[in-house]
Amino acid sequence: MSPPRIYADNNATTPLAPEAVAAMRPYLEDRFHNPSSMYDPARAVRRAIENARGQVARLLGGPDPAQIFFTSCATESNNWAISGAARAQPGRRHILTTAVEHPAVLEVCRDWARQGYEVTFLPVDRDGKLDAGGYVRALRKDTLLVSVMHANNETGVVFPIENLSRLAKETDPAILFHTDATQSAGKLDVDLRHGLRQVDLLSLSGHKLHAPKGVGALFVRRGTPLRPFLLGGHQENGQRAGTENVAEIVALGAACDVAAARRGEEDAIRALRDALETRIVETVPHVEINGRHAARLPNTLNLAVHCIEGESILFELDAQGICASSGSACTSGSLEPSHVLKAMKVPFTAMHGSIRFSFSRYNTRAEADRIAEVFAGVVRNLRRMSPYWDAGQNRPRLPGGAAQPF
Repeated sequence: MSPPRIYADNNATTPLAPEAVAAMRPYLEDRFHNPSSMYDPARAVRRAIENARGQVARLLGGPDPAQIFFTSCATESNNWAISGAARAQPGRRHILTTAVEHPAVLEVCRDWARQGYEVTFLPVDRDGKLDAGGYVRALRKDTLLVSVMHANNETGVVFPIENLSRLAKETDPAILFHTDATQSAGKLDVDLRHGLRQVDLLSLSGHKLHAPKGVGALFVRRGTPLRPFLLGGHQENGQRAGTENVAEIVALGAACDVAAARRGEEDAIRALRDALETRIVETVPHVEINGRHAARLPNTLNLAVHCIEGESILFELDAQGICASSGSACTSGSLEPSHVLKAMKVPFTAMHGSIRFSFSRYNTRAEADRIAEVFAGVVRNLRRMSPYWDAGQNRPRLPGGAAQPF
């Protein structure tokens, strides 16, 4: 009998929390009413949406719930934040972001560059960190918007958003600051009233914190100039037209409540990640831990394995019941190496061998130990077949056939 499947790809999506499933079920059944209607059952549905708005706000440090707007996902939230800001202030035409953002930010910025805006894509170092001096020098008086993710979806590297947003406002209070908190909400302390009080716009997605796919949110600080994203109705205070996805909004609120109540569990999740990392480093030679010397999400481990393909590793892990990823789920169909790893200048012999394990509160130490055991065997077997690996010396080969002195 084969062992049960292990899910270690929580940065791609998370299993639904039982509390979220229970919260949404009535709104898929008898509480089906349109929240814009005037009769009593519909007003009860409207109250459920407003309650969920408050639950999301509490997870984000307790800003006024009226500053929370529901969307379909973080991709929509990111598009709205960047494009809505650009349309609201056409006189400012400089956008500042990083080279390692999620495509939901990068592609929007590139689209505005094609429309004549100047976009600065800040580089990162080998650990995925920004150079603070380079960031300050890139800020300008005509900068419209800074968009820097709170935590990287591939490597887990955490950016110092509190400091970066403060520096932007010190340069010019009119510069808007947006952060994509898709990976950090529910995993890190996200406090928009205190540490992140200089953040104007923040995106999140439900399915990264044990809510369903198809619901997200955008925080818009009061007074932030932002054009509506969808026109055609009064919903979301006239900022995002369309009948609300009530069941999933309610589920998102419930998932946020659970995440807020379970703050402090990060250390246990980090212990799983660190145990896996330690075992792999001890048993697998010539493996890079991407972001190892940077602050990282407690649940994320990104490895770059020399001389074999990440796709082959994933295929073998899957055959043994382990779900992992080679990077962003949104780009996993591409044969190109990760733009994040390229920006980090990961060695060419390892760039195609990247694997990401990401845990949640539902993972166990036994699962981490099983992953470590299977991973070491998979890498060993694949390297035996690789022309770039010297099996006798247990190290990479140079192009001429000699062993590579890593």
